[in-house]
Amino acid sequence: MNSLGIDKPPADTRIVVAMSGGVDSSATAALLAADGYQVIGVTLQLYDHGEAVARPNTCCAGRDIDDARRVADVLAIPHYVLDFEDRFRESVIDDFADAYLRGETPIPCVRCNQTVKFTDLLGRARELGADALATGHYAQRLPGRLGADGPELHRGADAGRDQSYFLFATTRDQLDYLRFPLGAMDKEATRQLARRFDLPVAAKPDSQDICFVPQGSYAETLERLRPGAWQGGDIVDLDGHTRGRHRGIVHYTVGQRRGLGVAAKEPLYVVRLEPDTGRVVVGPRHALLRDRLTLRDVNWLGEGEAPGRDIAVSVKLRSTTPPAPARLGGLPGARAEVVLQDPQPGIAPGQACVFYAGQRLLGGGWIERSVAAHPFGAVGDFSG
Repeated sequence: MNSLGIDKPPADTRIVVAMSGGVDSSATAALLAADGYQVIGVTLQLYDHGEAVARPNTCCAGRDIDDARRVADVLAIPHYVLDFEDRFRESVIDDFADAYLRGETPIPCVRCNQTVKFTDLLGRARELGADALATGHYAQRLPGRLGADGPELHRGADAGRDQSYFLFATTRDQLDYLRFPLGAMDKEATRQLARRFDLPVAAKPDSQDICFVPQGSYAETLERLRPGAWQGGDIVDLDGHTRGRHRGIVHYTVGQRRGLGVAAKEPLYVVRLEPDTGRVVVGPRHALLRDRLTLRDVNWLGEGEAPGRDIAVSVKLRSTTPPAPARLGGLPGARAEVVLQDPQPGIAPGQACVFYAGQRLLGGGWIERSVAAHPFGAVGDFSG
């Protein structure tokens, strides 16, 4: 077996590397090329080149395509640019806009991995005769136990850079084909690699914005995508009393405190959004607490089939929050229910709930509208 777990010499092993033009994917390509693999760089054009080329701090923009091409030239590897704009618009941008109009808080980077990168690009890699598709994600793909269900997905070794949360929707078949060469490294080690290979992106800052949301202006992007989406409505408290007016629910997300424009004796937070009535419901911080939630479109990467009864897990409710102890139980139709050991604030519909056993990612799903907290319910009681 070579270093990627493929039963071929590196010189006979073809690897497609998804090159975004950033330092992570560039270092991935350089590392594999230095190890003697047949590396092919592929960059996806996902968003209008004319709009993207002049905007910094975004991935998949025009300048990033040029950076990826320059890196490929330094490494003397083939490089292709694939136009996936239509697919990206349909699977990621439209989904993003529609989710906000439903009062949800979407994660377009997960959708991009789930559809464009790990479905469409992975298919192209197979067409190119590649033995694997490699990315610059900070996550670890480890061999499973003998007789288990294939490789396991684990958190990146650097907890501060771990990106496994964004990979929860990866299927077993996709994981079998994917490789994450940076998973055991930290960011400084990656930059050292880039400097070692004299890559032109060695000092390039990390991407911060979503590529189709310039300067982080979500509301402006939504108005462009869905004209008229800024329809105003009432801001009400938990008792239904009107406390003010808002400019459109697309400006708000569950847990938000700033920018409400409502005078109150105590701080108020967005507790929920009601797209059907157009209302933004606000309340004190304790009203944000939830101790159970339901998930849809659950993907399971643990051993065997998804659990039909409750098991102990730790869950991440946002990419930046630490794991919280919980019980997980399966529901019909690729759904699940999670009961948290301790109530958590700001659980937003449309976000992901990702389950772990230690460092291993077991799966995850999309958060549906939360029910009220059950402070007196027994943890593990999934009777409703």
